[in-house]
Amino acid sequence: MEPKPLKRHKALQPLSREHHHGLLLSWKIRSGFSKNVSVERMKTYADWFFENHLIPHFELEEAEIFSILDSQNELVKKALADHRRLKRLFAEDSSLDKSLSKIEEELEQHIRFEERILFPEIQKVATEEQLQHIAKIHQPESFEDNLTDEFWK
Repeated sequence: MEPKPLKRHKALQPLSREHHHGLLLSWKIRSGFSKNVSVERMKTYADWFFENHLIPHFELEEAEIFSILDSQNELVKKALADHRRLKRLFAEDSSLDKSLSKIEEELEQHIRFEERILFPEIQKVATEEQLQHIAKIHQPESFEDNLTDEFWK
């Protein structure tokens, strides 16, 4: 029998909502490819999303969330390696179709890893004080999308 999934602690729920928007980025890129949208249009949106949403999200996770586990923890090492890889993919400016395809795939895999494996582990070991600290420092504004070019529609 599968263990019942751990209910996400209230302090981590805003990060999970941000993950939802990251999954939507992957979906938007897939949708753009299926509609033969130019890679330049998709990359413009992806770069905007990266600068405005992913970078601040990565910084918060790296500074405040991952440190709840030991820095030598294999799950933390994997998450940090994923962040580095995604940053390199977003910085790639040659072969846009290939890098966008990899961003779409790897971002989704990374988010699923954090949601299904890393966050439950962090939640299991975090003290109530650590969770309250996260809740205090991370009160995200409501998500504002860049609707200048809705290529995915």
